[in-house]
Amino acid sequence: MLECSIAMGCIYTEAKNYPREPAAHVAIRTVRRFLEKQKDKIKAVVFCTITSVDTEIYKRLLPLYFPRDKHEEGVAISKLPADVGDENGETIIDERKIRIKPLPKKPASKPAQAPEDLPVSNIGLVRRNSSYLDSYLDPAFMSLIKDPDQRRMEQWEKTAQARSRWNCAKMLGFGDLGGPPLSAAEEYSLHCRYLTKANSLNLSEIAEMKIVYRGGVDSEGRPVLVVVGAHFLLRCLDLERFVMYMVKEFEPLIQKPYTVVYFHSAASLQLQPDLGWMRRLQQILGRKHQRNLHAIYVLHPTFHLKAAIFALQLFVDNVTWKKVVYVDRLLQLFRYVPREQLTIPDFVFQHDLEVNGGKGLIVDPRTKYVYHRP
Repeated sequence: MLECSIAMGCIYTEAKNYPREPAAHVAIRTVRRFLEKQKDKIKAVVFCTITSVDTEIYKRLLPLYFPRDKHEEGVAISKLPADVGDENGETIIDERKIRIKPLPKKPASKPAQAPEDLPVSNIGLVRRNSSYLDSYLDPAFMSLIKDPDQRRMEQWEKTAQARSRWNCAKMLGFGDLGGPPLSAAEEYSLHCRYLTKANSLNLSEIAEMKIVYRGGVDSEGRPVLVVVGAHFLLRCLDLERFVMYMVKEFEPLIQKPYTVVYFHSAASLQLQPDLGWMRRLQQILGRKHQRNLHAIYVLHPTFHLKAAIFALQLFVDNVTWKKVVYVDRLLQLFRYVPREQLTIPDFVFQHDLEVNGGKGLIVDPRTKYVYHRP
């Protein structure tokens, strides 16, 4: 019989708020039970993770269920939890049995009584069942979640309403806003799909365009991501691959507070993505990037750009785009991000000199370092 390999990811998402470690126990022991029954048909099982946190959890727990030597076997005996589920590894929860009873209106049975001969210290174990899980569970996980069909129907209704209303953004020339907003779980799922795909692709041609690249740190030690508007050539750019590159570059930064520097010097907004695309990009990047974003410093803004950002505040996301700080001069930018922490294209220096007349500064043509004029 042919052998096969199986790859599986963490099917329990963070959006569900289920604690990661107990969920990993269930996933690993379920695979162990499966392999006990199908060991002659499976060659290998690959556990796939996309975060360092999940990777560390699996590295720590896998030896408990798959010990490779006598030492790990001894550790497993002492550290395996008392509850290892049923014959399939599934957690036994009495409340689930209610859903599969053939006669749901059957009179409820009396509460279980503790046997009289049990020691007082053991009485609590009789009623333990699944209640011990309460200490692990986040209240958000225990909250009521709408039926998926009902949620989808509501989304369709919102989409229909959005199409039937006057589209102010489109009338003002900023494009269509697209569909209705996504829930936190939907945004997380969308982000994970794009990140997984981005990590599997070679996006070097996007990196070579130098539209987005990492800088150093700002004046308070936050990592900086640099965006160069003049390098954004819409006619020469595959937007889908660019989005995946953005997700890939943002991922290491958005885990903690970070800063964005945008050079609008010599950029043209005649061929800009519409608001619907910007909104979709924010959904794909996920809510963590919004929460940890400290500021967006925009160098050399134009009236048209300010109008576009105002539209983003009005129609897309008031919280994120309120963090924009307009900067007219390079010296002004260096108050927030030190000069040595930024790789700045030559034309940005040239544009700054043309716009501001070089008042108060000198640019060293060899080192591109900026000095105050004596």
